[in-house]
Amino acid sequence: MVSVKTLLDITLTQKTNTNEMLLESYKASERIQNIKIEELEKGVNHLNNTLFIEQNSLSWRITYPLRILKRIVRKNLTSKREINHIIKQIYRIYKSDGVVVLYKKIVKKFSKKEIFKISNKNEKIYLSNINEKYLEILEPHILIIAELSLRQCAKYRVWQKKEALENLGWTVSVVDWRDKKDSLSLLQVCTQVVFYRTPAFNSVKDLIIEAKRLGLSPWWEVDDLIFSREYYLENNNLITLSKREREEVLWGAELFKECLTLCGRGIASTHQLANVMRSMGLTDVRIIENSFDKNTLLIADSIIKGTIRSDHDENEIRIVYGSGTKTHDADFKIAAQGLVNAMLADHRITLHVVGELTLPVECDVVRSRITCIPECDYATYMQILSNADITIAPLEKSIFNDCKSNIKFLEGAVFSIPIVCSPVDAFKRIIQQGENGFLAHTEHEWTQTILWLVQSSALRCKVGKSAQKFALNFYHQDTITQRQVLPVFGLPNSEKKDDFSILSVNIYFSPNSFGGATFVAEEMANYFSQQKKIKFSVFTSRPEIREREQVGVRYQVGRSAVMAVETDSAPYSGYLAGLDNPRITENFRVWLKAVKPNVVHFHSIIGLGVGLTRACMENHIPYVITLHDAWWLCERNYMVNGQGKFCGQRKIDLTQCQICMPESKHLKERAQFMQIALDNAALLLAPSESHRQLYIDNGVSPEKIVVNKNGFVWPRKNRPARKATQPLRFGYVSGEEIVKGYNLLREVFEKIDGYDWELMLVDNKKNLGIESLFTGGWKTKGRVKILPAYTQETMDDFYNTIDVLVFPSQCKESYGLSVREALARDVWVIATNGGGQVEDIVDGENGTIIAANGTSIELEKAVLDLLKNTDKFINYKNNYKYKLTTFKRQAEALEVFLRQSAYSHQYGTLHVAHAWQGELSLSCSV
Repeated sequence: MVSVKTLLDITLTQKTNTNEMLLESYKASERIQNIKIEELEKGVNHLNNTLFIEQNSLSWRITYPLRILKRIVRKNLTSKREINHIIKQIYRIYKSDGVVVLYKKIVKKFSKKEIFKISNKNEKIYLSNINEKYLEILEPHILIIAELSLRQCAKYRVWQKKEALENLGWTVSVVDWRDKKDSLSLLQVCTQVVFYRTPAFNSVKDLIIEAKRLGLSPWWEVDDLIFSREYYLENNNLITLSKREREEVLWGAELFKECLTLCGRGIASTHQLANVMRSMGLTDVRIIENSFDKNTLLIADSIIKGTIRSDHDENEIRIVYGSGTKTHDADFKIAAQGLVNAMLADHRITLHVVGELTLPVECDVVRSRITCIPECDYATYMQILSNADITIAPLEKSIFNDCKSNIKFLEGAVFSIPIVCSPVDAFKRIIQQGENGFLAHTEHEWTQTILWLVQSSALRCKVGKSAQKFALNFYHQDTITQRQVLPVFGLPNSEKKDDFSILSVNIYFSPNSFGGATFVAEEMANYFSQQKKIKFSVFTSRPEIREREQVGVRYQVGRSAVMAVETDSAPYSGYLAGLDNPRITENFRVWLKAVKPNVVHFHSIIGLGVGLTRACMENHIPYVITLHDAWWLCERNYMVNGQGKFCGQRKIDLTQCQICMPESKHLKERAQFMQIALDNAALLLAPSESHRQLYIDNGVSPEKIVVNKNGFVWPRKNRPARKATQPLRFGYVSGEEIVKGYNLLREVFEKIDGYDWELMLVDNKKNLGIESLFTGGWKTKGRVKILPAYTQETMDDFYNTIDVLVFPSQCKESYGLSVREALARDVWVIATNGGGQVEDIVDGENGTIIAANGTSIELEKAVLDLLKNTDKFINYKNNYKYKLTTFKRQAEALEVFLRQSAYSHQYGTLHVAHAWQGELSLSCSV
């Protein structure tokens, strides 16, 4: 049993260490961002100089084609190569492939990166409707999209509601409806949404449509009858507006009505307002009245205690009227003559009007005792009101005014100030005549009631105290919250807290699937999303979607909730762009708070940035990294030089790297940044033992990194028998990069003569709309065919059409997923030695292992040996398939690693043994 003190000591030590590493990470990030700024400034200067030269130099225009070709052969737009090397590359492409392929490569390089364009099919997936049941993975969160420019309305209907909901335990966000970007972003992570006083402009309609797509049932809330043109026309206050203003108000009524209808559910501030909503066909309408929030009570308390209050002369009986806006002229006329009569009868009476109001001619005779005060902030208004002896709320009789709330009663009551008001619905429901207020309908009633109050301080005191007691009991925020807010929004659901929550992060994810790491990430998602008591979510990138720039998009893949952000909008290019992206990191922080994982699992995050690990550190969330490649060690990811060939390093020497990449000034900061991320990880996972050793050689503690072999999918279709008359069929799936051995593959098959063979080249970018392989210039005797990348559904079809997979990689691969796919389907594999790709190959039994020495000699020999012995493939079976790790076994081991990492982060230190073929042992000590 671990003592509480021990646990506290562990937690304190962990937080101290994390804070120290965070500080170093921030420093490294700051230096990297400064380098980005410098690069941007250089880029701007370069563009300015280029523009000047282009406009003024004949030689610049003449050499333009050469600069285009330079871009063709250059893989990294930030690298600088000698012009003679560029010319050699151009010449090589022309000689080997011809002018047609050279032209295609020009088009390829100058077309927009198609990986960031979205197909209509994929866009439908990203923007497909999500069942409301999937909201349960999100932390309870209410979003209020509101009209915030009307300060008093916002105070009572937005900020007051936010406070009430937070008191119930909800997380609440508020955003102005004009801010579409923030509104869209917050919609992705909320579980309920309220639209307050929003008109049905296209931007707002888009938000409502998006809310419904996300499985939300939006509320439309209002505190005035602004959504009915018919009832608006009954409001005589419109007469005081200009023609243009009246037209705008009535036009707005139609927009508000449309918005109410689109939302389909309503929240009203009064009973009569709710009735009007129901008359328009809404069946779900709730009432939440205004109340005393904390801010109101604090202001009132401060004033009452005399810190702000400034009493007027004892011989003055002050009446305060809060008009607010100029739309209350007709309302004031209801009481004007009665008020003037009272002022003429008792010269102690003064009137203080706060806000815009056009005084009617009846007031001219007492104009000297009327003070008009411009519209002011709430605290100032309350200070003015506190000095009143009487407050009034005249409203003309209409459905429009029957829908108004009783704010004026509440504001006066908090200071024990008696109110005289018109008998509209909201006041009639609460005022007991002569007890806690007065209702006045006729001119005589207004005059008589005011004079009663003026002439009796005892009556004013009695009615004011009664109003205060009633209001504080009936309209205290706690009371309204329990009586009206709670039944509408409920309590935040905490049932899922027993579930284990995993957040997986990968640069690509379905439907934008690309690369082996993505394939693995998707299979792990498939496994975890089917497990009981596990909540699984994903953070990934996405292509551009119109009007969704830089906005996260939540969508569903099976039972996995996915948040996808755009990565192609960074204003800079090159390696720095994918290293630390503050915008993406901020999106990730939002998603972290939305799903609150117990542990984060990072796959390949090139392009998303290492800042994501810092977000985990900030929130004290443990993370595990699967090291799919060497990106954490090498700027170029695969430890290759400028020519795309393996650099030969085992232990990274930054001096050598700097020579290789002279234009990269940030390698030291990068290494520090990466080291902090690796050091703070709860656990590091390597897909193979050779890859594990690579990281150990580069300073990772052997106890911190374990093997979690990638799995594969067993074939679903039987492999057809090979016919003796068939040509020997080879397959290649690794892309056009030199480091993958593509050039050696071509060199070998262009040499082969006298044998019957076929070569299937998989263009792994073709499904993304990018044509990356060109065979028009190949000079072979056999048949070469280009195929699009296979999927889970078409994988068996591809492997059933080949006998041999060629994997001539010239680097130390972390794993080699296609090798395992082939071995599982009785396909022979030719693979280079030195990396994870050969760990499941028994040389001469289920494959041929060759050296990765940059030449085609051994590859040619291996291919020829097979061509001379084609009979061995007629009934060939791989007898070592049982040793292969399936995705299920990988996922089971991964689940244990993730659970133990989360546990150890909270309680102690993790000790993990290797996971060989799914067998593992773990222990946790504190």
